[in-house]
Amino acid sequence: MIDFKKIPVFSTLNASDADEVKPYLMPARFKKKEVIFSEGDPSDWLYIVTDGKVKITKLSQGGREIILEIISPFDFFGGVAVIRGFPYPANAIAMEDTAALKISRSNLMRILDRFPNLMYCMAMNIGDRIKGSHEALKNIAIEKVESRIASLLIKLTDKTGVKTDNTIVIDMKLTKQDIAEMVGTTVETSIRTMSKFKKLGIVAEKSGKIIIKDVNKLKALCS
Repeated sequence: MIDFKKIPVFSTLNASDADEVKPYLMPARFKKKEVIFSEGDPSDWLYIVTDGKVKITKLSQGGREIILEIISPFDFFGGVAVIRGFPYPANAIAMEDTAALKISRSNLMRILDRFPNLMYCMAMNIGDRIKGSHEALKNIAIEKVESRIASLLIKLTDKTGVKTDNTIVIDMKLTKQDIAEMVGTTVETSIRTMSKFKKLGIVAEKSGKIIIKDVNKLKALCS
């Protein structure tokens, strides 16, 4: 079983409390592109990614997939729907082979009743992420594509960035399709914009990962 201290929502539990919670968590594995749940499905499970990554998506009115959020290791997803008891409001799809832990709604309610501080941790986490999703949708509506992609890269840098020498590596593999879906544009536009950023010396790519070479120039493009 994964070290609970690595999972932010459980990090406040002491060793004995963690031992009490662990039996309720079931392992699950998903293949790349596998649908974990679809919008409108009953919210039976809360999931915690332990390895891999998952995208939370909705379809635009034009039928284009928009990525609202990428769930990295030790983040949970499905929380709002499970706690409130309404259907999942979006889709969850494995972006690569992914390992997770899942907990049923009834067991989650039992744990939250037993450890009320966990509800506070979950509420804070969910609030921050809902705010981030609203900002992403607002940016899609009003910002230029360059600004949207720059803002996305800054957000991912803050979330998963690893500093190395004078650069920052976004520690996840992202395709141009992924970037396009996260900012609500076409793959072609995503390719052109990233090529422009490379020519300006702002970013580079290696082994499928994006390297931020000049974070200040990137931030300037956000405004």
